[in-house]
Amino acid sequence: MAINKATITGNITRDPELRQTQGGTSVLAIGVAVNDRRKNQQTGEWEDYPNFIDCTIFGNRATGVAPHLEKGMKVAIEGKLNQSRWQAEDGTNRSKIEIIVDEIEFMSRQQGQTASKPVQQQPQQFAPQAAPQPMQQQPMQQFAPQPMQQPMQAAPVQQAMPMMQQQAPQQVASIYDEDIPF
Repeated sequence: MAINKATITGNITRDPELRQTQGGTSVLAIGVAVNDRRKNQQTGEWEDYPNFIDCTIFGNRATGVAPHLEKGMKVAIEGKLNQSRWQAEDGTNRSKIEIIVDEIEFMSRQQGQTASKPVQQQPQQFAPQAAPQPMQQQPMQQFAPQPMQQPMQAAPVQQAMPMMQQQAPQQVASIYDEDIPF
């Protein structure tokens, strides 16, 4: 069994480059600098050695995050290693290893952004607005916790289960009426 998973955190080294393939798929290319800290054997001091990693994001995710990324931002990236191979104009074979991004998290804000206005990857319009309120209040009122002094009995639990089964279809319908926002 082989596992191909890479996780890095670092700073974006250049402004993101968003382009489209001939088939219409969005492709976002970014570079991330990841420091490797080592102790210098001669001086005894710790030194940072940067690694420059190319990362590629595809599809709607690329289009969605591109406006929020800029050079210097700190990001956390999780994805798969991929080796790209090609032949250069001079006829030599070239290759590079990059990360195909599955997840990206913004660890610092853009320069013009304040702490009260966080960067969001998904528009808010996809989140259900009214459905969560009735569901959160209703189970709390019907299923109050029993005091710790009373021993738990099997009968009240069995009586409560049919009530839960009767209400479950109503809850499921109100939760899943909207599309999942991710």
